[in-house]
Amino acid sequence: MTRSPRLSALATAFLALALSVSTATAQTFPTKSVSLVVPYPPGGTADILARAVGQKLSEKLGQAVVIENKAGAGTAIGARFVAEAPADGYTLLMGTVSSHAINPAMTKVGYDPVRDFVTVAALGAIPFVLVTRPDSPYQSLADVIAAAKKEPGKFGYASAGPGTSNHLAGEMLASAAGVQLLHVPYKGSAPALTDVLAGHVPLMFDLVTTAVPNVRQGKLKALAVTGAQRSPLLPDVPTIAESGLPTYETSAWFAIFAPAKIPAAVHRRLSDDLYEILGTAEMKQRLRDLGMDPDPRKADAFGAYVRGEVDKYGAVVKQAGLAP
Repeated sequence: MTRSPRLSALATAFLALALSVSTATAQTFPTKSVSLVVPYPPGGTADILARAVGQKLSEKLGQAVVIENKAGAGTAIGARFVAEAPADGYTLLMGTVSSHAINPAMTKVGYDPVRDFVTVAALGAIPFVLVTRPDSPYQSLADVIAAAKKEPGKFGYASAGPGTSNHLAGEMLASAAGVQLLHVPYKGSAPALTDVLAGHVPLMFDLVTTAVPNVRQGKLKALAVTGAQRSPLLPDVPTIAESGLPTYETSAWFAIFAPAKIPAAVHRRLSDDLYEILGTAEMKQRLRDLGMDPDPRKADAFGAYVRGEVDKYGAVVKQAGLAP
């Protein structure tokens, strides 16, 4: 059916109006402070990263970027707060693999990690490293898999607790290698690592940043890292993919998200400013100091990656029988 000239003119007028409103919004944004919500307590990696990025973003925007720590429910409280906030660019989330992939797979969080958010900027990722005591008989991932096959369901690994990222790293390994591992949960990474150091549990997936000091001091032996590439902090340690499980990859990643219906012009302004900040030598070094591999992917590409992460961890949780 042919559109009438009047309807075409109206459509053109509405489009022009929408574009002018969007442009005006981008030109005036921001007129007040911006909140960057961290779904963790102060002092952790996400908090430190948020404060470093927030300070630089504040300089770009000409307005304060206020860090708000809203911890609880395994990141769900802070993430849900942002999902329900006005989509005007004034409330952002320091999102992680836990807030957007693991926690939603494990429990009812009150938000949809894909539908309710849009990626503003990818920041980086910290891989895990599979560690054991230096006097253990395991010299490689192949040794671990062989031992697990000899003792199905009895070969243990420690984690920071059920549903944590290092717990699911072990479940992913068991699935990829076709073995049964015994999950030994603790109330946090520190007590889990203490028992690995003491020899009570043979293995643990520890963040590279916290494992490196113990590896360098000879208190732990690193067998394989979980990232897509070797860690610059442990360049001689192969990835799990290099060690015989080519599809295996998991890391603790970080990105900044906004409510899904944020105006396109405001989203573009924030995204452009953040990627300019992240492209500086100073910020790249800051990320590396945190043990993080900077992520060069733009917002759209990282959004697609997040959707894949949601599917991946959902499948891991289901296969391991950890569904809500």
